[in-house]
Amino acid sequence: MNLQVKREGDFQFIDEGEGEVMLLLHGLFGALSNWHGVVDHFSKQYRVVIPLMPIYEMALHKAGVPGLVSFVEDFVNFKKLNGMTLLGNSLGGHVALVYTLNNPNKVKRLVLTGSSGLFEDSMGGSFPKRGNYGYVKERVEYTFYDPKTATKELVDEVFDITNSNAKCLRIISIAKSAQRHNMAKDITNIAVPTLLIWGLNDTITPPLVAHEFNRLIQNSELHFIDKCGHAPMMEHPEKFNSILDKFLVKTHASVTAT
Repeated sequence: MNLQVKREGDFQFIDEGEGEVMLLLHGLFGALSNWHGVVDHFSKQYRVVIPLMPIYEMALHKAGVPGLVSFVEDFVNFKKLNGMTLLGNSLGGHVALVYTLNNPNKVKRLVLTGSSGLFEDSMGGSFPKRGNYGYVKERVEYTFYDPKTATKELVDEVFDITNSNAKCLRIISIAKSAQRHNMAKDITNIAVPTLLIWGLNDTITPPLVAHEFNRLIQNSELHFIDKCGHAPMMEHPEKFNSILDKFLVKTHASVTAT
């Protein structure tokens, strides 16, 4: 499936399929294409929506987790979305956590994979050096268990981003905001069924982080995927989709009754 980006108002987004809404949120260096396997699989039964978050374009004073949450709130209201399964990877998971706490009536289920919010080692502990393609390639490969997952197209995209002063300023601002915004005390208030899908070899948000999310979010279940890094939906899409499928079926009765 070729993902078609739609434009309405101030928003760009993917909107495929019909039915119950599954809203996907990408990470700091993420792209809509990161969710290709999820869209292909779930758009047959669900309405899969992915807003393109304005990480590189938003006003610098708004470049942080609260600003991105406000953007998602505006997008959801603009599209009149309700009863969502909210799924976030990395920074997108962090935004999903805050959104769920702020808008519990909008979210039926929460799915986190490699989420920030407790601890993350952004880009392997150092920020990409401008103009150094080899270094950027190494850092992008660090995201995955299998370096081959870091395609030339993906590395090129990150390299272009890191060569823009304006984009780098926003990335640094958002990354610092995420690191400051520890949610350990807040996420105990999340009540919706929550699924945690984690790469067993994630070096950015290690397995210990997943166990801590599982401990703090009362109605949560944790699944690990072996030989998998920070983006399970990219590295092992079939296993990721299978785990998510079972969770959706298992929680169907409880979320439709509420």
